[in-house]
Amino acid sequence: MRNDTRSSLARLWRRSRPVGGRVPSTPREVANVEFCSYEKKDRVAYVTITRPEVMNSLHVYANLELHEVWEDFANDDDLWVAVFTGEGGRAFSAGNDLKFTAEMSRLPASERPAVRWPGTGFGGLTSRFNLYKPIIARVNGYALGGGFEMALACDIVVAAEHARFGLTEPKVGLIAGANGVHRLPRQGPLKAVMGHMLTGRHMTAQRAYELGLVNEVVPLEELDEAVDRWVTDILSCAPLSVRSTKETAMRGLEMALPDASQTVFTWESRRRQSPDSVEGPRAFAEKRDPDWKGTWT
Repeated sequence: MRNDTRSSLARLWRRSRPVGGRVPSTPREVANVEFCSYEKKDRVAYVTITRPEVMNSLHVYANLELHEVWEDFANDDDLWVAVFTGEGGRAFSAGNDLKFTAEMSRLPASERPAVRWPGTGFGGLTSRFNLYKPIIARVNGYALGGGFEMALACDIVVAAEHARFGLTEPKVGLIAGANGVHRLPRQGPLKAVMGHMLTGRHMTAQRAYELGLVNEVVPLEELDEAVDRWVTDILSCAPLSVRSTKETAMRGLEMALPDASQTVFTWESRRRQSPDSVEGPRAFAEKRDPDWKGTWT
């Protein structure tokens, strides 16, 4: 490789590192993120990928930042729901930043960044199996490859009419290894989704809705309003009831029905010890709105 090309690639990965040349190591450093934004407001976490110039695709450093963001969300008791999206109106996320990956592969091993992808999966989310707070995907455009896999890892998907979905990895010699090959057949009709997985074909937002992969499709200008409705409805419910419902549903799918029906999972045990389990019936009887605390003894 020519020296000028090698130097150019080295500069590329140095520019892509977080400030200070290191990756975030604790939730306290989440405020320093470069490749996403993370806002907390009224019990809601707003997580936005901020790489619109590359269709919000993710390189290793963006993945590590998102890992820290989701760690913080999971551990912050004041946050009850998250909204996940990409900056701009073109893409939620186009998945892995393949150009960055290819350019890094051209560097000598000694010049490559000594970092690893997070064990929690693509976007710090697709292999995060113990997060029972609900996440809403606000899909504002293309959700391809790892972008679609991140949407599949969310609980509710609200999409703009122009959004497109696809596990396009076979087109570039890969597979949807961030659990897309496992989640999509579990979430949609097998023959229909296999047709998309084996060809890399895109599906429209309406098609994804018809297959049960999307909860609501609206014009882009109505996307925020639609997401807000889902947030409002979730926040009107007891937070521990929501987490217990998600955990019981997801973990119960792994079990035979008789076994699942006899199992009290962690968040259900906590819900039963929560003041909210008393507050809900009492508020109903008194014909007033409940005052949820989201705590347990």
